[in-house]
Parts: sequence; C-alpha cells; structure tokens
Amino acid sequence: MGRGVTTLEARIAQAADGWRLDRALADAIPTLSRERLKALISSGAVTGPEGLARDPARKTPGGALFSIAVPDPTPAHNEAQDIALDIAFEDEHLIVIDKPAGLVVHPAAGNLDGTLVNALLHHCAGQLSGIGGVARPGIVHRIDKDTSGLMVAAKTDRAHEGLARQFKAHTIDRRYKAIVAGKVSTSEGTISTFLGRSSTNRKKMAVVREGSGKHAITHWRKLRQLREAALVECRLETGRTHQVRVHMASIGHPLLGDPVYGSTRPAHRALLATLNFRRQALHAAHLGFIHPVTSHALAFDSEMPADMQELFNKLIV
Repeated sequence: MGRGVTTLEARIAQAADGWRLDRALADAIPTLSRERLKALISSGAVTGPEGLARDPARKTPGGALFSIAVPDPTPAHNEAQDIALDIAFEDEHLIVIDKPAGLVVHPAAGNLDGTLVNALLHHCAGQLSGIGGVARPGIVHRIDKDTSGLMVAAKTDRAHEGLARQFKAHTIDRRYKAIVAGKVSTSEGTISTFLGRSSTNRKKMAVVREGSGKHAITHWRKLRQLREAALVECRLETGRTHQVRVHMASIGHPLLGDPVYGSTRPAHRALLATLNFRRQALHAAHLGFIHPVTSHALAFDSEMPADMQELFNKLIV
C-alpha cells in the first residue's frame, strides 16, 4: 500500500469469462461501482497479466488476476471562504440571500469551491443544518448558477425540516421575473407538464410523457410587452430543475440569453452582444414562506439586477 493509494487484487471469476473488464471487476469487487472502476481503468490504475489495462470494454478471461490502485478518498469537506453576501434576512434559524448571477449554489464537479455554500460556511461560522450532507450544508433549494435572486438556507436541522415540508407542500411563494422572446399574445396562463432529462442531451431537461418525469406547474402573467420580447412573472407551484426555462421555451417564448433552451433571434442578437448579456434573463424576485420555528409569515422582494434591468430598458418599445 503506497502513500495515499490502496492496492486491491481481484481474480476474475470463471463465470465472468469473456465479460467486459469493468463488469467483471465490479463482480469481483462489489464495494466499487462499475462507473468507478471504468474511471480507474481509463486512468491507468488497473494492471493485469499483460500489463496496464486501459480499455474498460476489453474482454477478460476467467481466472485472470488484476491489481487496482485505488486513491484514498479526499475528505468531503468544504472550505469556508470569505465571499461577500447580499443578505435580505437572517436570524439564528435561517438566512435569506439575494444571490448574484454567476454564483454556483453548492460544490460539484467543476466547481469545487467559490460557491454559495463556501460563503455561507464562512458567514455562519459553520452553523448550517447537516441534512443536506457535507456537500450541501443548509441548502434546502437551489437556483441556477446564472439565475439571480432570492433563496433561503437553513442554519438548523429544525429549520431545514420545516422549510423542506413547505417546499414539498408547494406552499412557498416563489415568483420569478423573466424576459422572454416573442410577442406574448395572451395576458396570463398556466403550464402543466412533466419534466425529465432530455433523451438527446443528459445535461438538458425536457417536457416528457406522463410517468417518465416529475409533474411541473408554472403560472405566468405578462407584465409588459417589449420589442419582440416581453417581461413576464412566473409563479412556481413546483420547483423542478430549469422549470421556468423549459416551460417558457415549450410555449414558444424562450428566455433571452438562455444558452441551453433558447436560440437568439435576429431582433435581439446585436443588443445581447453589445450588452455582453450571456445568461438567461431570469431573476428570483419574490420569496415568501412561514418561518419554520417562529411561525411568522415572511416575504422578500428583490429588484432586477443591473444587467437585466439594462436589457429591459433597451427593449422598451
């Protein structure tokens, strides 16, 4: 056993003769998932009778002996980082933050630090609920990296559980402002669909058939018609991943600047380029809920951030 690495030995079962290497090793070492083994094989951590084995799909003979160098896990611990926060409300139980666009909510692959969680750990001196686990302390709900606006985080498990109950019961009042493309001919509407992972792109969400996704409901109303666009308010009855973005695109009104669910229309191309506006025009403008400990009704409003306000001003007819 080398420093920071544990070496495992695995003999391929005779019953696994001719299987793919990743499958055969997963059968021999049940504590490692097939995906984890696939990554280890590809990274050169697996050695067999013929030396390094780098192809997870290679056929493997029964009885062959393999050696796997498994790196010791890095501790799942988030750093507290002094990142400025715009705080709308705070007490000993919870904190409401007005998140800027560009700030990731919690650490994940590609964003291991510099997130809202890192900022909260510093600001709250570690006083965050543990229900979300080490990766997501205090996080009850999320808003996308490039969406701005209000979100609540829990400092105690009691607050976390109480807020989670309200989210599950759909009693949290969440209203977003969005600038969408096209002439919106009706004043309001409700979009009720099922949302799930896109079958063509796993990073995207899509409207799917009933039974293969989660029910999603968005109530929207037009606040102002703009030049080939409109400012709308979307009230979320459910809170699914990318819900507003997918729902508005599904009725022919994608969000301006959305790099995933919208394509820039000729009428807006020059303006978006001039303003260097490269995110979905979406802002969590209102958040209302019952305080999970004191039972007081709380409600918060946030003005559109400067970049979105500037885009709105330039689109006024």
